[in-house]
Amino acid sequence: MDTQELIDAVAAKTGSTKAQTAGTLDALIGIVTTTVTKDGTAMNGFGSFSTGQRAARTGRNPATGAAIQIKRARS
Repeated sequence: MDTQELIDAVAAKTGSTKAQTAGTLDALIGIVTTTVTKDGTAMNGFGSFSTGQRAARTGRNPATGAAIQIKRARS
């Protein structure tokens, strides 16, 4: 399910407009993102979210096969 399908489903279930539902969903995603980024923990009664670290590593360019360095990343 993509974001638009979620908006359509919630709007149909609640009787709200799609614009109101989209605003609410955007606010919810923003709050979850901020909370997980700041605390990196679960939100009690709602769900368990976390961020992780990926170490720097050597990868391969699929087109050429050449070795490339991939920076560490947060996911």
